[in-house]
Amino acid sequence: MPTTTAENIVFSPIGIDLESMVRFLYEKITGNDWVSFLATLERIWNVYSVIAILLSILFFAGFIYAKIRYSQLSDIEQEQLRKAEALWAARNESKGSKSMRWDSIQKHITENSPESWRIAIIEADIMLDETLSNAGYVGQSIGEKLKSANVQSFTTVQDAWNAHKVRNEIAHVGSDFVLTKKIAQETIVQFERVFREFGVI
Repeated sequence: MPTTTAENIVFSPIGIDLESMVRFLYEKITGNDWVSFLATLERIWNVYSVIAILLSILFFAGFIYAKIRYSQLSDIEQEQLRKAEALWAARNESKGSKSMRWDSIQKHITENSPESWRIAIIEADIMLDETLSNAGYVGQSIGEKLKSANVQSFTTVQDAWNAHKVRNEIAHVGSDFVLTKKIAQETIVQFERVFREFGVI
């Protein structure tokens, strides 16, 4: 009697050949050749792949274009904001005292309009720039002037920084920056503490 080893065992796998079943059913139901069907599926897949690649390239190009246009629009918005600030400063320079300008800011902040709050903060920031310049702080921007400030002689310098940062959010983020009434009022209070320290209001 021969010895049974792993080398001479014959394995007979038992299972369901799904591919053969599907092929049989397809050919019986449709009367078409299975190989032709697979060839058709391959052609469809190739066409789909080409279309998918072209659409991906198109969408990517659209994304790049949108980013460029968004950057251009942001630059335009910044330029308009700078012009508006310069116009407001020039108009109020000959209009009257700083207390009148502060009254205007207070009026804007009490209105129930985010746009009015933005105007109030921008106008207060212009007053801050002028106040720092008149106090002898040197720099091309408010940030540079605040960096040279001494906390001992400028006790509300942190208020100035915090208020100026909100103005920058309004200027740089634009309409995407969510300005709540609470934030707007807190910002104006910070400006007010600075102006009272320097005696401009």
